[in-house]
Amino acid sequence: MTRTERRPGQAVLSDARLTRLLRRAPSWLVDKVPRDHRESDEAFRRRRRVTAGVSLAGAGLLGVSLSQKPGSTSFYALTLGVAGTWVAGGLASGPLHLGWVQTPKATLRRPLLTPVVAGAAAFASFYGAALVAKRIPPLDAAISRVLRYAQQGSAPLVLTTTLANGIAEEVFFRGALYAAAGVHHPVLKSSAVYTLATVATRNPALVIASVPMGLMFALQRRVTGGIQAPVLTHATWSVLMLRFLPPLFADEPSVDDPHPAQEL
Repeated sequence: MTRTERRPGQAVLSDARLTRLLRRAPSWLVDKVPRDHRESDEAFRRRRRVTAGVSLAGAGLLGVSLSQKPGSTSFYALTLGVAGTWVAGGLASGPLHLGWVQTPKATLRRPLLTPVVAGAAAFASFYGAALVAKRIPPLDAAISRVLRYAQQGSAPLVLTTTLANGIAEEVFFRGALYAAAGVHHPVLKSSAVYTLATVATRNPALVIASVPMGLMFALQRRVTGGIQAPVLTHATWSVLMLRFLPPLFADEPSVDDPHPAQEL
């Protein structure tokens, strides 16, 4: 029996292995569409410099935003500031692309229905996971502290900031940062940075959620070559989570709770 040796520094889960894992799915869902996103070495280096700086700035601002009192002016201002940081960084880094999907008839079109269905499926999975997490005190507390922003704030403003940040994250992480990751394992690299940025919230529930969702969004970026699919999936997932998850956690802290949302 021959054993394949893995070279030092070689990723455990390469792009080729990811493709093999998804081989059971229809080819039009997982095969990468043709694209030409080549850029000069100087443009690539510039993109990397921009994304490195914006990653640090955005993560820091994200941590500060979730330490504010729910419903406060500072909370809404800071969360919109986070979204603005991600969008500005994404646009400043270089060209972004919407992407295409391959239909069963081997034609290309902009992604629309499939990403929405994917977002709904992701929500269903998270809803089931939330039922389990509610029985685990640390996770129950972490989720409740995040959801108090939805429960105790202005519904229109919460929806606005939620959608703004979801879209902005895709512009930056699956747009600019994914492109800055290069051709070697961009799915894993961009997902790792996404999770590290979420660590700034110091909320275990958000960090845990960022892992599967980050991978899902990055895989959509890999297949479609653009940000439209992850944007639609993220927006769908966020709206459904905002609408249906808070009723599961009715014992969240009061708006006057002196402890910030990210602490347990």
